[in-house]
Amino acid sequence: MNQSRQQASAAEVLTRAAKLSNVDAQGAVTVRDGSHAIFELPNGIVARIGKSHSYPTAQRELRISQWLNRNGIATVEAVNSIPQPTLVDERPVTWWTLIPNHRPSTPAELGRMLRQLHALTPPIDFPLPVYAPFDGVREAVESAATITEADRCWLLEQYARLRQRYDELDEPSQPCVIHGDAWQGNLVVPPSGEPIVLDLDKVSIGWREWDLVQLAVDHTDFRRITDDQYQGFVDAYGGYDVTCWPGYRVLADIQEFRWVAFALGRSDTRQSAATEAEHRIACLRGLEPKPWTWRAL
Repeated sequence: MNQSRQQASAAEVLTRAAKLSNVDAQGAVTVRDGSHAIFELPNGIVARIGKSHSYPTAQRELRISQWLNRNGIATVEAVNSIPQPTLVDERPVTWWTLIPNHRPSTPAELGRMLRQLHALTPPIDFPLPVYAPFDGVREAVESAATITEADRCWLLEQYARLRQRYDELDEPSQPCVIHGDAWQGNLVVPPSGEPIVLDLDKVSIGWREWDLVQLAVDHTDFRRITDDQYQGFVDAYGGYDVTCWPGYRVLADIQEFRWVAFALGRSDTRQSAATEAEHRIACLRGLEPKPWTWRAL
């Protein structure tokens, strides 16, 4: 029931925003109901509904899209004929051009894009936030209603351990522009063959290693990609293999903890997320052998 209310809320926001912006939302199809609610609309438009009180983030996404496109990195483009963002009940709605018939990028394509992104000089006409790897993580653990107290206690202790290990790290590289959620599904390739970057809300200033670690753990901990595919990623990026950096395991453990926290954040309204969160916690606690298999949420 809570899940239905959550979905109805997003659908209601979409309906009201479409009316305010004179957009046809009849027959809208849900694409994703994650940290953002995303709908495909008629006439080649995609609506992206942000979280409550995230209007500044939505504004920044629009500016980042324009900035990256000007700097030679193709991104999803906003619909320029619609004033943006549209605000409904403190939730910003942005309107984007649909990218039809696309596929996820290959590891090599992702590596090439990240090499180009990390070489950019940060924008001077608007600020980018500093990447915050622990943002919202502790709160997700503390507020989770579907886990045992034993798991909650272990997670909070692990959180403290990760914070300490992170604070003790030597900086591996100079901070640069990073994507913040660099996986193959956030770089898509349409029939034209030119990769296009999606999900710009976490673009920020941080260590390049944060953008490299996601595909690295896909290789080391989940075996979602082969040795050759991972080597293709490393070669395309310029030869730097983040798994050879002594601090790799710290960032890998933090990234996997973040994925557990994401599942916990959805577990109160989705039984499937609660089940997945329980499985992910068991993996982190060493109760499931690697390579792990985690379901996408």
